[in-house]
Amino acid sequence: MGTPNVEIVGKYLSTLPDDDDHPYRTGPWRPQSTEWEADDLRPVEGEIPRDLDGVYLRNTENPLHPALKFYHPFDGDGMVHVVGFRDGKAFYRNRFVQTDSLIEENDAGGPLWPGLAEPIELAKRDYGWGARTLMKDASSTDVVVHRGVALTSHYQCGDLYRVDPFTGDTLGKEDWHGQFPTDWGVSAHPKVDDRTGEMLFFSYCKQAPYLRYGVVDDANHLVHLTDVPLPGPRLPHDMAFTENYAILNDFPMFWDPTLLEANIHFPGFHPDMPSRFAVIPRRGQASDIKWFEADPTFVLHFTNAYEDGDEIVFDGFFEGDPSPVDTGAGSKWERAFRFLALDRLQTRLHRWRFNLVTGQTTEEQLTDTITEFGMINAGYAGTPYRYAYAATGKPGWFLFDGLVKHDLHTGTEQRFVFDDGVFGSETAMAPRVGGTAEDDGYLITLTTDMNADASYCLVFDAARVSDGPVCKLPLPERVSSGTHSTWAPGAELRRWRESDSAAAAIGL
Repeated sequence: MGTPNVEIVGKYLSTLPDDDDHPYRTGPWRPQSTEWEADDLRPVEGEIPRDLDGVYLRNTENPLHPALKFYHPFDGDGMVHVVGFRDGKAFYRNRFVQTDSLIEENDAGGPLWPGLAEPIELAKRDYGWGARTLMKDASSTDVVVHRGVALTSHYQCGDLYRVDPFTGDTLGKEDWHGQFPTDWGVSAHPKVDDRTGEMLFFSYCKQAPYLRYGVVDDANHLVHLTDVPLPGPRLPHDMAFTENYAILNDFPMFWDPTLLEANIHFPGFHPDMPSRFAVIPRRGQASDIKWFEADPTFVLHFTNAYEDGDEIVFDGFFEGDPSPVDTGAGSKWERAFRFLALDRLQTRLHRWRFNLVTGQTTEEQLTDTITEFGMINAGYAGTPYRYAYAATGKPGWFLFDGLVKHDLHTGTEQRFVFDDGVFGSETAMAPRVGGTAEDDGYLITLTTDMNADASYCLVFDAARVSDGPVCKLPLPERVSSGTHSTWAPGAELRRWRESDSAAAAIGL
């Protein structure tokens, strides 16, 4: 069969300490400083499906420098991993996202901006980004593909960075023909509607009206931007859409208002307050919003929403304990980062129904299984759907130790558990070329295997998750654990469609 063509194309200087003991900069989260190209990847198990066509992209927090005082796992520099599939072959690329902050910190040889767990007064520059201001814009949270270009984003708002979906190379900042809202930036988790070509997004900050919602059309013009007034600063992390509406949120988890007056950003959960959801027509104004109240919680991620007669059906991961107390159990690190462990947060798939006529909300828990980071077949986004694919978490830690296929019609589940010491990523669904059923396709994830000191790209049959991977592809280096990912079908990528081979598409 021969061997793959593997090449180092970039090497960065890391200033992390040699004796680092931070669990989210070591072990499964050990960051990379090398950029690779690997062509013609050869499976160590199974075969690459010939009807798998497109590109899997995963964004990763991958720090090059220590924190100013205390590193949070969400602070790392953005790194995009690319695995492309075509004609029964596969290739791999990884690249740092060339943000302004990455470039400046590398020039300075160390950290310049505070992270999530640090006061903003520590900033070594008098400018910065984010809803808190003076933060680093790492663009390391999310990745989506709009109009054939990948866009990376940051969870507390910032620039969108344009990334070549084939090579991972940064193409510059997105500006939407000069209309990008530079004053607020854009949050992670914008949503792309494949049916209309639109991208829906939100932004938030500490100044009234605190939340904005916008739409970018299929020609990359900002065609709609409106305020969504809130009672005060909030911490929204995700949104969803249906054919005619967008759904935003106001959860009772927000910065303590008294401390905020002193510029201290300490979030607290208020169980005596309801969760609120804003249902707005996709091109609607603030006056068109219908607000719905529900049980208090916080939700990091939603899976989908759709219209059912007079109702909006809305699914996401309800946190049974959004603010877990320090019980004194476990290591100092487990206690410090208990807010990231799925079992501590008690995240379960949940369904809300908003009646647009009566204004009433009904809700129900869909499963007892603790999962998060759900993905669906993107062709069903905004419409009725049946399947969600989600991650299970290692107890006490922010690590994915398996995946679950939720059947929302029958309530049944299929599971696959990784071996001890093996951790996965958010698992994207890739529809099979020519497939017709919702689960007629493949699931793709990257794993960090601590036993083999290696990483693999795993491909599952989406209809038979429990059977295990149908293909296992080795990567050039053990990659850091990571979260958000997306799938871009080859049919939606211009160079992919116009080239005779994957090699031509990626410029070989």
